[in-house]
Amino acid sequence: MPKLAETSISIFLGQLLIASSALIGYYGIGEGTMKTMELLIKKLERIPIMTGWYLSAIDEFKGNQATWNEQSGEKLRHLQEKGLIESSISSTRLEGGRVARSRLATMVLGSSPLKEHNEEEMRNYQKALRWIRENFNKVDINKDTILLLHRMVLGNTKDAAKWKETQCDISVRQSDGRYTTLFSPPDPEESLQLLEKAIELWHEQLNKKRIPPLMLLAAFNFDFLCIHPFKNGNGRVSRLLLLLQLYKLGYEVGQYISIEKIIAENRERYYESMQQSSTNWLEGKHDIWPFTNYILFVLKEAYSQLEVHLDKLPSKSESKTYLIRNFINSYMGQFSLSKIKYYLPGVDMEYIKKVLKDLQKEGTIRLMGRGLNAKWIKKGG
Repeated sequence: MPKLAETSISIFLGQLLIASSALIGYYGIGEGTMKTMELLIKKLERIPIMTGWYLSAIDEFKGNQATWNEQSGEKLRHLQEKGLIESSISSTRLEGGRVARSRLATMVLGSSPLKEHNEEEMRNYQKALRWIRENFNKVDINKDTILLLHRMVLGNTKDAAKWKETQCDISVRQSDGRYTTLFSPPDPEESLQLLEKAIELWHEQLNKKRIPPLMLLAAFNFDFLCIHPFKNGNGRVSRLLLLLQLYKLGYEVGQYISIEKIIAENRERYYESMQQSSTNWLEGKHDIWPFTNYILFVLKEAYSQLEVHLDKLPSKSESKTYLIRNFINSYMGQFSLSKIKYYLPGVDMEYIKKVLKDLQKEGTIRLMGRGLNAKWIKKGG
């Protein structure tokens, strides 16, 4: 079992240079064509200082989850919807897409017709996020699940749920619109073989419990990106797989804080770490620590944000009212009691009725009919 490094900041700062220079000696150079999962199994002797610090910090946050669930359940439900919206928006932006601000509320919360491709991407990703939240305990990490996620994000396109048939490079779009090639992945036949091997090793090593699960998570995610099994949609599927694996490992933070938003906010570091770690990947002589530490940084940042948000959110009753008011303020056009209940499942029906009556008395909204599906509309709407 690898020995975790001590986590104090003083030791971390003092030994970082030593640790980084030692990487080449014990890990940076390999033989054969081993990929990341295999390198972890066969070459790992010790964990770098920074990696150990991240792992310890994240597991300390994970230890607080039961307390948060017990004491802050309503606040967490509020953050769930907020995180889902931010994740679908940020994932689309990571792919170089943009959606007009005036369309966001209607598109994410409503069921209006989609106007362009970016809107379809966002809504597809949102549906995939909901599916993962509802089914992560029922599905396994295998090729069928990966194909299903791909079909969800690509929707009704000809390439949905189909492995790539031709070679395609991994590129990143620059601010001026040009694309720069980061990496040339293996050919279609070899890609499938490598993916099957990565899936096999994922399950095998989780059962052996020799390597910290979050390191396996980063290794699997990195190999998936380098294998690049689809013509397009690889980035979106990789982020969904990351969330699915996190949930299955018991790390719940991605349900409440947008992992995609943190990646988008640190996208230069994301591309830099991927480029550093992908060098010599095909030969099995790569250094996975830049990408591993980036993923761990994202997770630690997400947990730090969750802790801050839980302290700032309103109390239980205030939070329910806030959720309902925020939904109505964000929604474009008419809405119904059943529509609010659908998007705010944590708020009981009677409380929704109470808030609607209060808003009606204030003159903020008015009722257009009767019954559960009766339409309400904002004044001036």
